[in-house]
Amino acid sequence: MSDPAQPAAPTAALADAVVRLSLPLRLAPPGMVPLVPGRSVAGRAAPVTHAGSVDAFLHVIEDAEPGAVLVVDNGGRDDEACVGDLVALELRDAGFAGAVIWGRHRDTAQLRRIGLPVWSTGAFPAGPRRAPSAGPPSIAAVLAGIAVTPEDLVVADDDGVILLAPDRREEVIEVARGIAAAEAEQARRMEAGSSLRSQLDFAGYRARQATDPALTLRRHLAERGGAVET
Repeated sequence: MSDPAQPAAPTAALADAVVRLSLPLRLAPPGMVPLVPGRSVAGRAAPVTHAGSVDAFLHVIEDAEPGAVLVVDNGGRDDEACVGDLVALELRDAGFAGAVIWGRHRDTAQLRRIGLPVWSTGAFPAGPRRAPSAGPPSIAAVLAGIAVTPEDLVVADDDGVILLAPDRREEVIEVARGIAAAEAEQARRMEAGSSLRSQLDFAGYRARQATDPALTLRRHLAERGGAVET
C-alpha cells in the first residue's frame, strides 16, 4: 500500500493563491470535515455519483490509478451513509490516497483503524434504503455546483477540500508555497517578539490613512515593496 500523497501546500494557501491569480475558486461544500484531524492528502480525482449501491465505487476503484482520491457525490444527503468500512478497505488496498464524500459515512471506529484519510459531512448509522438506480454508474461528481473531473487535483486538510484544475495548476502551487513560507516566517518572527503590527508597519499605515482615507493596507504594503505576507 502506498502512502497518501502529501499536498504541496495547505488548502488555505492554495485558496489564497487561486484568488491572487484571479482564477475560479473551487471548494467542496462547507461542513466536509476529516474523520481524523491532522491528516492531509493530495491526489487526482476519481469522481463518482452514489445511487444507492456500492457497484459504482467498485467500477471507479477498478479503473483508477494508485494515488487517486475518491470523490463521492451523494448530494449532501443526511438520511443515509454511503461509505463504510468495506469500501474504505477496498480503497486502501487498491492504493487510493483518500476519499472525499459529499454525504455521510458510517463504521467510524473501523474507518479510523483502517487509516484511509476520509472527509465527509459526518457519521450516520443507517446505510442506503432506496432502490439502486438501474443502468451504468455515473462516473462523475458535482459538489454543490462544483463539477469534479478526473483531471482535477484534490487537496484536503483540516480546513476543507480544494479542487485544482490542470490550467495554471503549477503556478497556483508555486504561489501557494510562497504564501505558506511567508506566513510561516511571519509566525516565527511573532513568536520571537515581533508583532504582526510592527511587521506590517501598521502605525505607518494608520498615519497615511489619516490623510488618504482610500488607502488600503494591501496598497500600503505593496508601495513599501511588500505584500500581505511580509
